[in-house]
Amino acid sequence: MTHAGLTAPGDDFNYGSSATLDVTCLQALSKRIHYGKFVAEAKFLAKPEEYSALIRSRDAAGIMKLLTDREVERSVVERVRRKAATFGQDITENGAVSVGTGANGGTPEGGPRLKVSPDLVARVYEDIVMPLTKDVEVMYLLRRLDGVQPPAVSSATTTVAFEASQPAAAAPAR
Repeated sequence: MTHAGLTAPGDDFNYGSSATLDVTCLQALSKRIHYGKFVAEAKFLAKPEEYSALIRSRDAAGIMKLLTDREVERSVVERVRRKAATFGQDITENGAVSVGTGANGGTPEGGPRLKVSPDLVARVYEDIVMPLTKDVEVMYLLRRLDGVQPPAVSSATTTVAFEASQPAAAAPAR
């Protein structure tokens, strides 16, 4: 899957800088994608019986279907698009917004010049970031009941089991 327009064509010979920035970008993406574990836990606690049944039957597709909310996903992609349009504007030294020429990332003639196309950022988020995040959520949920004794899992039980699985807080110093 390629996303043309993310970078200018050609070789800028900035291999060291590119590698350093790539690592920073990949670390940020990994952090964002792995926030899915927290999202998955919140979704599990909202519907513990439904998720528990799917987890016990190892139904990854059913878990994916239950955790997917297309309307929320559409609003997230639109929010990403708006943020890219707002924070991706090219600002000059005096603080003025540069005006586009129609060639930069789909920037309209006379509109703000953008560092990257907001539509491209939204597509990357929709095509790559969200699917990877949901994969992490499913993997987390498939392991969610490890160590929890079936058959009865209620909200109170899952909260206790989750808290019991967390490291104990250090005793206060005296």
